[in-house]
Amino acid sequence: MASAEECRTALQKLAGRLSELSPADREQYFGNRRISVTIPDLDVTYVTVLGTGDDPVRELAPGEPPADIRMTAKSDEVVSLAEQPMNIARAWMSGRVKIEASVKDLFRLRRLL
Repeated sequence: MASAEECRTALQKLAGRLSELSPADREQYFGNRRISVTIPDLDVTYVTVLGTGDDPVRELAPGEPPADIRMTAKSDEVVSLAEQPMNIARAWMSGRVKIEASVKDLFRLRRLL
């Protein structure tokens, strides 16, 4: 099982991939969409804003509204996705990762992962 800090770092790495896109592309694809990742084996949820690609990944505050895109995965899966992001489809199809989002956001998410 990965630690909470390893998961936060992995998620920051995934979100950081957005910095490779031009500012116009980032705005077109994501605007200010929020993504959260719940890690049940660590009992923690992290959240960040995808628009700029450099927003910090932080713990979701109690009472904070739900994110636009919500993922759930075990800690080891989160770390694995940061190392090999193209495996998200396999992880989702096998049920190792759950994603709750609009169809439009799912297409946007492909760009990140």
